[in-house]
Amino acid sequence: MTHRLAILDDYQDVAHGFADFTALEAEGVTVTSYREPFTSRDALVSALADTTMVIAMRERTAFPREVFEKLPSLELLVTTGMANAAIDVAAAAEHGVTVCGTPGSPTAAPELTWALLLAIARHLPAEESSLRAGTWQSTVGFELAGKTLGIVGLGKIGRRVAAYGQAFGMDVVAWSQNLTAEAAKEAGARLVSKEELFTVADVATLHLRLSPRSENTVGEAELRLLGPEGILVNTARGPLVDQEALVRALNEGWIRGAALDVFDQEPLQAGHPLLAAPNTLLSPHLGYVTQESYRQFYGGALENITAWLAGSPIRTLTA
Repeated sequence: MTHRLAILDDYQDVAHGFADFTALEAEGVTVTSYREPFTSRDALVSALADTTMVIAMRERTAFPREVFEKLPSLELLVTTGMANAAIDVAAAAEHGVTVCGTPGSPTAAPELTWALLLAIARHLPAEESSLRAGTWQSTVGFELAGKTLGIVGLGKIGRRVAAYGQAFGMDVVAWSQNLTAEAAKEAGARLVSKEELFTVADVATLHLRLSPRSENTVGEAELRLLGPEGILVNTARGPLVDQEALVRALNEGWIRGAALDVFDQEPLQAGHPLLAAPNTLLSPHLGYVTQESYRQFYGGALENITAWLAGSPIRTLTA
């Protein structure tokens, strides 16, 4: 059987540099890489009409039930990482599509979190711009030592961020719905209520998985508790925060600022209100965009495809 592989959302056109997909082409597989995001669900379905295998980069392209219904040729869907909230795994199984995941870097996202935190604390983007424009020192930053770091979600990423906070001399507090005092203590943090976290934190950083339960975890109440000197950092998922409330918080001065790598819609569209909001540091979802991470993502995807073609799928995901 002739197979067609689509590599989706290869924004930087680098997939072939991190895995040898020519080996598949030598076996008769047609490989097509798409750099631009699809403008609609219909455009996605049209492009993948005859495709049998797809590599999806994280949650850039959604695969709900209605997409599987319209792609009868699709047999294998590989997502980078071992979880993808944008894929209806149950619907995939019902339509005979095998879904597989890949390894990923445990350090890429927490490192970016800390990069954003340091950059917004010392106003680095503004200072760099003003320096290039001929101005020397235009802002006054703040130090992290002695401040309180509030971590919402103390999983693998949150625990690493907690360790960074300790290394910088910060008091670390944490909250999530199922977090225990013992688990928090093991990570070097102190368990508090959500209300207390946003009240005492100088910096609140989000590291929850997105789900119906976690959506809008941070709303007007939490932002007002964070207060006029507080910083919000979000490198997890945009919908964890009520975007309308966040825009108001920034424009009306409820909080000092926000460093954001994720948004309610991605790519962020021209005219989005966050682009005009003051005291923001914005990056285009770079949490997993590293050489090390891409080697694991694309290399793992190639391993998955090779194993599936051989009749022995690996790292399969189930609902």
